[in-house]
Amino acid sequence: MTDYQSTASRLLTGPTGLGTAMLRMRPAAPAAPPEAAAEPATPPHSEQKADTEGSGLHVPALYCPDAERDDLALGELVNERLVEWAAEIGIFEGRLERLRTHNFGRLFMLAHPRCDDPDRLLIAARCGLAEWAVDDHWVDEGENTDPSLLAPRLAMAQAVVDPVRLPPRYMGRFEEVVAQEPVLRAFRSCLDHLAEIASATQVARLRHELACMFVGYGQEAWWRSSGRRPAVWEYLLHRYENAFYPCMVLIDPVDGYELPVHEFADARVRRVYLYAGVANVLLNDLYSMHKEDPTDTNLPTVIAAEENCSLQDAIYRAAQIHDEMMHTIEAECAALAALGSPQLRRYVKGLWNWMGGSKHWHATSPRYNG
Repeated sequence: MTDYQSTASRLLTGPTGLGTAMLRMRPAAPAAPPEAAAEPATPPHSEQKADTEGSGLHVPALYCPDAERDDLALGELVNERLVEWAAEIGIFEGRLERLRTHNFGRLFMLAHPRCDDPDRLLIAARCGLAEWAVDDHWVDEGENTDPSLLAPRLAMAQAVVDPVRLPPRYMGRFEEVVAQEPVLRAFRSCLDHLAEIASATQVARLRHELACMFVGYGQEAWWRSSGRRPAVWEYLLHRYENAFYPCMVLIDPVDGYELPVHEFADARVRRVYLYAGVANVLLNDLYSMHKEDPTDTNLPTVIAAEENCSLQDAIYRAAQIHDEMMHTIEAECAALAALGSPQLRRYVKGLWNWMGGSKHWHATSPRYNG
């Protein structure tokens, strides 16, 4: 093992988590993406700032890569086709024009800058929109958002995602329920489309992440129904289940390759992938605050309650947690890129790009900005 490999290996096996980032490689100035030696540097520290609409609250600039590519025409094409699919499936009925303005198609164009194929981007966008439909139909804005209904709904979704095989005399009733529920139809459709470009292993990875997401939704429903606000540590644990993993797990099939099984399952790879998903969903917490009910659970509100501080101070503390996590992710991505296979180097670069594209979309989409 070379001296550099030895150093990188120690970096990867060192302490992780909040409060340990200063023990790791910290750039003196905004650093480049993981493949800095091969590509021009892109400063990761966002200069985009946000004021939550009408609230007077300020979200500071966050430490995160910028979007590598912003092809407006490609994003618009994907978005229009995504809205057409939503209309065909029946999700967001009566809300299609608002859905169009949210520009989810642009999100997936931004998050996958190495893919110029609108068909592949649309496949990822369909999966993402099916996942968002759970929140927007069953949690926030559907005909009946009673938290007590979420568990049986998620059980049905899981039966579609990881298809059940009932005895023939009972299968027909299940299919009747699926035919009546647009969110279930969306999951079935998006997974069928994903199978066109992804291996069986890659589809199985998405199924696993969706199951984890359903667990997270169930936990959140219990908080809503009980009126209980979780502790900060408990909320951060929750975000390991309810994050952007179902979207991020499609990095390699969208880009036309497959991360080898042994590397995808490697604990070091999994650790940085999970940390990246948590960091990026905390960014979502900050940008989405103005559109949520004041009683909703997000990182700033649980910090404000636990630390007895103002919501603005809690926003700053949440941003600091996000930034600290991003420094750790940056260091570990760089080390993995140095140690791993060409596919792993490509994958961690894709992970970095996904976070940058997601940040740019959150900062500009009308879904979170008026």
